[in-house]
Amino acid sequence: MIDFIKNNFLDKSFLKFVIIGGINTLNGSVLAFLYSYFMQANLAFIVGYITALVVAYFLNSFFVFKASLDITRFVKFAVSYIPNFIIQNIVVVIIYNILGLHRLIAFVMAAAIGIPVTFLILKFFAFGKNNKKE
Repeated sequence: MIDFIKNNFLDKSFLKFVIIGGINTLNGSVLAFLYSYFMQANLAFIVGYITALVVAYFLNSFFVFKASLDITRFVKFAVSYIPNFIIQNIVVVIIYNILGLHRLIAFVMAAAIGIPVTFLILKFFAFGKNNKKE
């Protein structure tokens, strides 16, 4: 177990993934805000999320997983974010709605659990076990 953690989370690629996740969060928020000047807010959020997801795919391909761009890989990348969304929502429901803890605690715990899971799904499903540039 210690080797698994060391080989998957205690390296530069996981740190880069976290940094890109922060950039992606900022991207999605700013883009949704800008889009909201031209469209309804909920639609702006969805379009901003999708735009940020595309940017995140490029950043993760080039800087984290060092993989060539590929439509199949992009679809796998997008699908890989579904478990993250589900996990984070479940954690928020449990911590905030059921346990009654502060929503910030719920959001931080959701990210703390969702981020490593998403990284592993991307690493092994979307980008394959071999992360070398093709």
